[in-house]
Amino acid sequence: MHQLVLGLLAHVDAGKTTLAEELLARSGAIRVRGRVDAGSSHLDTDAMERERGITIFASQASLTWGDMRVTLVDAPGHVDFSAEAERTLQALDAALLVVGANDGVQGHTETLWDLLERHALPTFVFVNKMDLEHSPREDLLQELRGRLSGACLDAGELLDGGPALEDAAATDEAALEEYLETGALATATLRRLVTERKVAPVLFGSALVGEGSSKLLDALAELAPRPAWSPAFAARVWRVSRGARGERLAWLKVTGGTLRAKMPLEGTDRGQVWTEKVNEVRLYQGDAFEPVTEAPAGSVVAVTGLAHVVPGSVLGAEPASAAPVLAPVLSYQVLPAGVGSGEAAGSGTDGVPAAGGAPATGRAAVAGGAPAPVGFASAADAHAVVVALRELADEDPMLGVRWDPDLQEVHVQLMGEVQREVVQRLLAERYGLAVGFGPGGILYRETIAAPVDGAGHFEPLRHYAEVHLTLEPMPRGAGMAFGTRCSTDDLALNWQRLVLTHAMEREHRGVLTGAPLTDVRITLTGGRAHAKHTEGGDFRQATYRAIRQALMKADSMLLEPWYRFRLVVPAERVGHALADLQRMAASFDAPETRGDMAELTGDVPASEVGEYALEVARYTGGRGRFSLEFAGYRPCHNAEGVIAAAAYDPRADLPNTPDSVFCSHGAGYNVPWDEVDAHAHVRVDPARLRPWTPAEEMLVSRP
Repeated sequence: MHQLVLGLLAHVDAGKTTLAEELLARSGAIRVRGRVDAGSSHLDTDAMERERGITIFASQASLTWGDMRVTLVDAPGHVDFSAEAERTLQALDAALLVVGANDGVQGHTETLWDLLERHALPTFVFVNKMDLEHSPREDLLQELRGRLSGACLDAGELLDGGPALEDAAATDEAALEEYLETGALATATLRRLVTERKVAPVLFGSALVGEGSSKLLDALAELAPRPAWSPAFAARVWRVSRGARGERLAWLKVTGGTLRAKMPLEGTDRGQVWTEKVNEVRLYQGDAFEPVTEAPAGSVVAVTGLAHVVPGSVLGAEPASAAPVLAPVLSYQVLPAGVGSGEAAGSGTDGVPAAGGAPATGRAAVAGGAPAPVGFASAADAHAVVVALRELADEDPMLGVRWDPDLQEVHVQLMGEVQREVVQRLLAERYGLAVGFGPGGILYRETIAAPVDGAGHFEPLRHYAEVHLTLEPMPRGAGMAFGTRCSTDDLALNWQRLVLTHAMEREHRGVLTGAPLTDVRITLTGGRAHAKHTEGGDFRQATYRAIRQALMKADSMLLEPWYRFRLVVPAERVGHALADLQRMAASFDAPETRGDMAELTGDVPASEVGEYALEVARYTGGRGRFSLEFAGYRPCHNAEGVIAAAAYDPRADLPNTPDSVFCSHGAGYNVPWDEVDAHAHVRVDPARLRPWTPAEEMLVSRP
């Protein structure tokens, strides 16, 4: 019996969870099919999911159909939990993309398709709700082919020898030769085309009335990929959660060998090697589980005992995971419950914690009796909130949590209002903390336009360290990378490792608004230690100052988040829509008219969107639709205004000073950043730099 891990993805209200219930019932895995509207579905087990009728947390259940064992992984459909859906892709062998026949392809559907393509996941499409009023079946198929991919072909015709078979053959030279010789394609050939994403089988039906589910399972049994796994142990972590008793659960996809209970595993956490033992291996069915002694390759299980792993961690022989595409764009200040949202606002320039969001970082940040932020009764209250948020960020790395020691404020990064409400409730139910949130502010970032060198020197009495770095721009969305080209003849390897550790341990602020730095590679090029006076903390100070000094000299750029939008309005309201989009500095294509409706697509700065969805509903009498998806960071469209409003003075930001400290006549003295190069003790000779080795590059954060 072969195993298949199948992810269910869809835009909200497409009927994804209802389809999962129907497949489980049809296969005999459950006796009674649950209902989303009744709060009885087997996969939406959390109280908040049942109340809202949406999937918030990924869950799984298994079924058997013929010689195939399918593990269904139900991923969130709401846009606020897109990051959770993206993480789920790491566990999948194939995906089932659900599209509502009454809604057709939505903007979020296109985003999910792009993610599936980026992860090279074989994809089936199920057009649901065919029992409702909808466009003709052929029109629905053409919409899929036009807006998603020409690979979308009718699965019934593929299996029964219809016209779609010729289209499938045309996607591959070997398949075309087979088709011309025999007039057909073998099942193994079709399966290969599906595995290579040259064909995406499309099925039609209605999960609510039980139509089309058997044909879907048959198509999966015939056409779904059958991966060959390596005998060497390998696994990837795609989710971290808490069990019913509060125990930490790491969800693994075993991609090679066998995972056994009590098995020791080794990994790295920010450059530090760790070894831990798997205590228990659990096989989940909804919210119920059974312990198992081992899990073969292809399995999806939850394990206890691993404290260091985070979503995206790899174990054994598993290669590194692809970087996430989706990211939050809003920053909120966390306030005590009862404080009005207008009393404090998110600064919009907050950053993310070190990779993994380890709770210890938050504890250290507020230790030592620091003053409580405005509104909190004490530093202890703020400390408890930060620790709780850090633990939630341990489960969701995109939940950027930041303690601002200068403003004495707690900030969190979120995808939207629904996620904000979920976080608020988790804090109350799991930790007993009642909090509110200030209004969301746009999360800006900064980068550089050209390479620049930086130097930092720290030499108060009986201390010594000097660091030289090169900062280089990276492609948009690459995050931060760190490496070294410094010769060990110039700086010992242990000091080089320490410099890189200090460079990676904190988030670096830009000099335009103080926003987090991104899309920059930082390379160590030189440095010096003193045989007697150098201590580890000296290199921390020199590293920070070198990075900051480089940024002061750099051609810096302010970045802002952009959305990809889809706006559908009645044809007679196109003029109004065009005027609005121009006012919002959007870029867009010419309108496409479909019947009495017009559709506009393009990109718009997140800062300009506001409550435009409500405005669309107002001026179209409820007929218009405005959908958004995160499209990455781009140069800020109104950078001068944002920079002026921030009124950020990098020289006054003393915790991030670009100046250096030198020593003369037994006393340390400050040297302004623009004079450091002239005072530096080390002169970096480009001829002595060893070649750059991409394999040594360390990526520790993502936008």
